[in-house]
Amino acid sequence: MNTDHSSDTAGAMLADDRRRRAARAARERHYDPLRGIGACGRRVRVRTPLPGMPSALVPESMTADPAYAGCASDPAGWSMLRCRHDFEYWCAACVHIKHKTLGCDVPFVLNAPQRSLAALLEADRTARRPMRVIMLKARQWGGSTLVQMYMAWIQSCLRRNWHSLICAHVKDTAASIRGMYTRMLASYPPQLWDGDEPPRFKPFERSANVREIAGRGCRVTVGSAESADAVRGADYAMAHLSETAFWPSTPRNRPADFIRAVCGSIALMPDSLVVMESTANGVGSYFHTEWLRCRDGAGDKRAVFVPWYEIEIYRLEPPDPRALAESLSAYERMLWHSLGLCLDQIYWYRCKSAEYADRSQMMAEFPTTDTEAFMNTGRGVFAVEHVEALRRGCTVEARRGELCGGVFRPDPLGCLKLWHEPQAGAGYVVAVDIGGRSEGSDWSVIAVLRRASAPGGRHEVAAQWRGHIDHDLLVGRAEALARYYNRALLIIESNTLESECSDTGDPNLYVLRRLARRYSNLYKRAATDRLTGGSARRPGFHTNRATKQELVTGLIAAVRDGTYTERDAEACNEMLTYEQLPGGAYAAREGRHDDIVMTRALALHALGERGCCHGASIAPPRALRW
Repeated sequence: MNTDHSSDTAGAMLADDRRRRAARAARERHYDPLRGIGACGRRVRVRTPLPGMPSALVPESMTADPAYAGCASDPAGWSMLRCRHDFEYWCAACVHIKHKTLGCDVPFVLNAPQRSLAALLEADRTARRPMRVIMLKARQWGGSTLVQMYMAWIQSCLRRNWHSLICAHVKDTAASIRGMYTRMLASYPPQLWDGDEPPRFKPFERSANVREIAGRGCRVTVGSAESADAVRGADYAMAHLSETAFWPSTPRNRPADFIRAVCGSIALMPDSLVVMESTANGVGSYFHTEWLRCRDGAGDKRAVFVPWYEIEIYRLEPPDPRALAESLSAYERMLWHSLGLCLDQIYWYRCKSAEYADRSQMMAEFPTTDTEAFMNTGRGVFAVEHVEALRRGCTVEARRGELCGGVFRPDPLGCLKLWHEPQAGAGYVVAVDIGGRSEGSDWSVIAVLRRASAPGGRHEVAAQWRGHIDHDLLVGRAEALARYYNRALLIIESNTLESECSDTGDPNLYVLRRLARRYSNLYKRAATDRLTGGSARRPGFHTNRATKQELVTGLIAAVRDGTYTERDAEACNEMLTYEQLPGGAYAAREGRHDDIVMTRALALHALGERGCCHGASIAPPRALRW
C-alpha cells in the first residue's frame, strides 16, 4: 500500500476510500450459500431439482454419497442430502435467527467472521480430526450463534445420541444460548427434518438443565461455572464454553480444573467438538493463559481471533469525510495505512472510543489485535505491549533434564530446561528465588543468564530449574549450575533462609555459610555486624521494600528497552500478573506466582553492577579450573 506523504492528501484518501468500498462491496456480494457461491470447502457444480435453481456448487462429499444418485429428481430428498453435507446451505435453508438491527427473524446467512470460523471447523471435520477451538472475540459478531448452530447441525443432521454441553459464566447466559436451539427447532422446515419425531425440545428425566432433541436422541445440557458440579461426569461429545475469561475462580472451583474435567471426558474422535470463547478480561486468567499457549502453537486448540473491523455492523458514515481524512490521529492513520480500513470503519471506531473514559476498555471490548484485547491490566507493573515484544524470543525448544555430577542428563520429567550450553569465555549469572518444599507452595526457581558479549548487546536466558525441593538441596543444585556455567556469579535471594535460621543468632549459620566456604564466586551484600556494629559482607541478596523497588524498577526498564532475551514463556505470563498494590508493595496477583520474575530481576540487577558485585566476578576467574 502506498504510504508516500505526497499521496496522503484528503482528496487522494477520499478517492482511495471509494476504491476500497467498491472492492469490499464486491466481496460481500460474492456469497450465496443456497447456490454455494463463496462457500467453504471443495465444491463441484451440479444440476439441481429445485425450482428456480438450475445449478449449484455443492460439496464434493455430497456427490460421492451413495444416496446422491437416488435423489437427483426429488427436491426434498436432494435438499435433505445437501443439508447433511453443506453446513452453510443448512443454515440458510433451515435456520432463522433474530436480526440484530431489524429485530425480525431472517434466514441465517453467515457473515464474514462466521464464514471464516465455519471453514476452519469444516476443514477439521471433513479431515476427520477432533475439532478444538479457542476464540478471542470482539462484541456482537455472532460467534456464539455460529458455534451453537454448528453443534445443532451435527445433532440434527449428522449424529444421533450425540450429547452436548453449553456452559457460561452464569446460567442465564447459557440458557440464552440454548434458546437459539429452541427457536431453530420451532421453525425447522418439516420436509427437511431427519428425525423419528417432529423437531422440538422435550424434557429429559425431569432435569431442569437437560433437554433432548426429539427424534434424534441428542441431549443438550446447560450449566454455569458457578455450579460446576452439576455438569460434571456426563457423556458429552461436544462442549461450548462461553465467556471463560469471566468464570469465577475459588479455592474449591477453579476454571482450569473444571474445563480440564469436562474436556478430558470428550473423546478425541471425529465430530467431537470443544469451543472455548470469550471476550478479553485482562491478563492472568485461565482463558488468557490458554489463549497464549494455543496461539503460540503449544496447545491443543486452534486459536481464532476476530478483530472489530471484520464485523460488518461496525461501520458509520462520517458526516464530513474530508474533515475526517484531515483529522486522523496516529492510531487512526495506522488503521488506514497498515490495515487498509475504510473511512466509515475508522469513523465508527472514533465515535465508539468516545464512549470509554479509558482507552484500554475500548481495546478490550473492540480489539484491533489480540495483544490489545488484554491491555486492561488494572494495577499491572509491566506494559502488555512490552511483555509481548519480550515473548517473541521465547521458545519451547529447550532440552529437559538434570545436572548429575557436572554433566547434563536428558530427562523428559526433569526440572531443568536448558536452552544453551555454557560457552567458553562467556560470563554468566545464576539467580535463585527460594520457594516452598511442597506441591502447591511457591516454586523454587534457579535462572541462568548469559552476559551480553558486547556493550549495548542483550543478556540472554540460558537455562532454568523450577520445582519443589528442600532448601539445602536447592542451594546445592544452584551451586552445581553455577559451576557448570563457567563458575558463574551466584546470587541468592536470602530472606527465606535467614528467617529459618533467625533463632540461632546467626542468620547465615547453615546453608549460606557452608555455601560461602565451598563456592567463592558468591554475591555478598554489605551489612552491619550485630555483635561488633562494624560492617560485614554477608552472602545473599536481602529483599526489603527499598531493595525490591530497585529490583522491580530495573526489570521494568529491561523489559521496556529490550535489553535481555527471554526464553521461557511462563516468565512473560508471570509479568502480566505482577501488580503494584495500593500501598505500593509489589506482588503476584492472587493465585499466581512471581518466582521466575524475581530470578530475572536478581540476575539483571547483578549484571547491571558492571560485572562485579562486592568482589564477585561474572566472568570466570582465570586462576580457577575445574
